Amino acid sequence: MGALHEGHLSLIRRARQLAGPHGTVAVSIFVNPTQFGPKEDLSRYPRPIKEDMAQCRAAGVDLLFLPEAGAFYASDHSTWVDEALLSAGLCGAARPGHFRGVCTVVAKLFNLVAPEIAVFGKKDAQQLAIIRRMVRDLNFQIKIVGVETHREADGLAMSSRNRYLSEEERAQAPILRRALLEAHAAAKAGGATPAKLRARVVKTIQQAPLARIDYVEAVDAETLGKPTGQSRKLLIAVAVVFGKTRLIDNIEVSIR
Repeated sequence: MGALHEGHLSLIRRARQLAGPHGTVAVSIFVNPTQFGPKEDLSRYPRPIKEDMAQCRAAGVDLLFLPEAGAFYASDHSTWVDEALLSAGLCGAARPGHFRGVCTVVAKLFNLVAPEIAVFGKKDAQQLAIIRRMVRDLNFQIKIVGVETHREADGLAMSSRNRYLSEEERAQAPILRRALLEAHAAAKAGGATPAKLRARVVKTIQQAPLARIDYVEAVDAETLGKPTGQSRKLLIAVAVVFGKTRLIDNIEVSIR
């Protein structure tokens, strides 16, 4: 959605690597209105288009797609793409309709650009899982590649929304990464149940006075549902609000 940072550029570099010297790397920048709720930050979402274009040129992007909302969605638009299972929890529960907007816009972009490979970041693990499911279920002939989350030196996941944080909020925001790493270490040591890992993350995040927890969940990494005796990996996912800024992060842990 623009306001490009090093995390986005790492996706472009991975796409360039996958495309090879004779392939084409296409980037879409579109602040998609259908994935924002009525009280979310659509109107104030950063749109530094000139800076984004310069970064794309410098990164060797071959095609930059910059649609306008009025042209991208017909005035009487009434068709949606909606994944119903993986989107039920986490951000899907906290932001009703969000992933319907995500699936619809991504399906439209896939149809228009017709890529062979599409590259997405793992910071939004739920989004990545949903897109993979959509591609499978709707028979898109596209390979989906996930790229590890790019982080600041203090561990905070890079996000276009980080620029909203005040100095004090920014100083406290790395608590998310610290809490997730603590849970990872506890899981590696063995004996920690999903409930205990979740409680540990909550306790650590609560040490940051400005942090307001939206959710902390420990779910099966494959189904994004409640862990079972067959679960091999957990996805511990968090959404935390600092001031008016909502940040997400996650980590995968193996369980014994």
